[in-house]
Parts: sequence; structure tokens; C-alpha cells
Amino acid sequence: MTLPLALRTVGAMEMHQVRYFIAAARRLSFTRAAEQCHVSQPALTAALKKLEADLGGPLFHRERNGLRLTELGRRMEPLLAEVQERAEAARSAAETLRLLKRTPVRLGVMPTLGPVRLARFLASFERSHAEAEVAIREGRPAELAAWLDAEALDAAILNPLDVPAEGCRLEPLYVERYVVLLPPGHPLRERTALSLRDLSLQPYVDRLACEMRERVIAACGTMGVELYARYRSEREDWVQAMVAADLGFAFMPEHAITHPGTIQRALSDPTVERTIALATVPGRPQAPAVRAFVRAACSHRWLA
Repeated sequence: MTLPLALRTVGAMEMHQVRYFIAAARRLSFTRAAEQCHVSQPALTAALKKLEADLGGPLFHRERNGLRLTELGRRMEPLLAEVQERAEAARSAAETLRLLKRTPVRLGVMPTLGPVRLARFLASFERSHAEAEVAIREGRPAELAAWLDAEALDAAILNPLDVPAEGCRLEPLYVERYVVLLPPGHPLRERTALSLRDLSLQPYVDRLACEMRERVIAACGTMGVELYARYRSEREDWVQAMVAADLGFAFMPEHAITHPGTIQRALSDPTVERTIALATVPGRPQAPAVRAFVRAACSHRWLA
């Protein structure tokens, strides 16, 4: 592989010599260059003399009123400036890598959050930030907000209706509807959309962990709909498995459904939906990996 001209020019010289030369070339004063580089003037001039010896000629004309670049100095300045910039970029990249790997991003998620879309986002984040690590912790929205406040989490993906707005910075990610999850042989399976009244007295599987559960039950009470659940669970996978086993229907967020043995139909009357948002604590310092994660989550096309 052919090295760039600036890097081939460096040869055996050391980076501090390059830094001293650039400072002196731009300030045209050994005294001011030494002050900028935080070294003594004798140390700076000694390093530059060695650099001149390595390059085979003087870099400066020493005049009574200051310095002036020689022809060699003028030719070397842009080349060595590029070397310095690349060295600084390399140090910055190495420091970013070190900080990204220092601690994982501590992410909280609701148990009702569909894993498929989150996994797709994490795969996208992995492609652009392979050095970062993510540790996922599950909890209900109120628990996630408490863990954020206690600095046990860096960020959380949740429904913002159930967290104190004054304690969190909320960035909406996407909106999803609630649908009716039916067994394949359910008598209402031929309908493309269902109202709550259509579901009155139908066998029902209650999702106890759903943060929207009380709102759905309140809507049923308003509309005179009777729900009777013989089966209840806080586990999303168990609820879907019980629906697939023909034990009843369930209300589910549309992007949370993973069981292949179920069918979903739109809930049309009333329409129920929720916003999924990324929550962080305003004003709290964030590690580089956390900042990268937040930027990626806010710019990701979640519904693509």
C-alpha cells in the first residue's frame, strides 16, 4: 500500500518536532512557539535543529525581527501540517474507541415493547458503532423512570404517558396502534376491523403487564362492553401462546406480536394507540457510547 506523501516525508522525525515546527512556522517566533507548546525555548530550538538535520537543510531564516521560512520550510509546512492533523485525528479516534468500550449503554425497555423493531435498531447501531455494548433491563414505565432518576439506567424506551415529564427528556420514536389478537379459528376472524362491542363476552386473555390496560378497561366500561378473562399473565409470550391455543383473544400493540399462530385485526372503535419514546435525564453528563446511542435512536427509521 502506498503511503500519502505527507506520511512518507516524516521519516524518522518525531511528532513533537512536527508540532514545534508548525507552531514556529505560524507564529514566526521561537519564544511564542515555545509558550504555545509549553516547553522551554532551548528545548524547542534544539528539537528544530535536529529536524533540520534530518530534512537536510534549514527551515527558518533567523532574522533580528523574527523568523522567516526558507524555501524548504515553505514546502514542508503543508506536508507536516497534514501529518499533525492525521496524528491528532488518530489520537481522537483511539480515545473515542476507548471510551465507547469502557462501559455498556444501560438501556431500559418496557416488557410490552416488541423485540423485533428494537433488535433491528440494535443491528443498525452495531453496524455503525461496533465498539459499543448495550445492556438491556426490562421494567414497567414507572420502574424505568425510577431507575433513570437513580442513575441505574442511561436511557429507556417507554410510553411517556406514565413517566413524570419534568424529570425526563423525551424523544418520540414512533406511534403504534393496539390491535385485536385472535386465534386462527376465531369466529370473528373474517372481519378486517373489530370494535370493542364486537368483543363483549368473548373469551379473553388479560395482559396484566400492559401500561395501556387501564385505559382499555375504562373504554370498555364507558361503552358497556363486558370482558371476562379466565386467563391472565404478565408475560407477553405466554399471552400470545394462549391466544394461539384458542383460549381467547387479547389486545396487543401491533409491533409486539411475534407468535406465528395468531392473526391480528384492527381495533376500530375506539382506536387505541400509544407513543414509544426514548427517555433520558436532562443535564446529566453522558458517556460517548450513550451519546452515540441517543443520536442513533432519534435518527433511526423505526417504522421502515
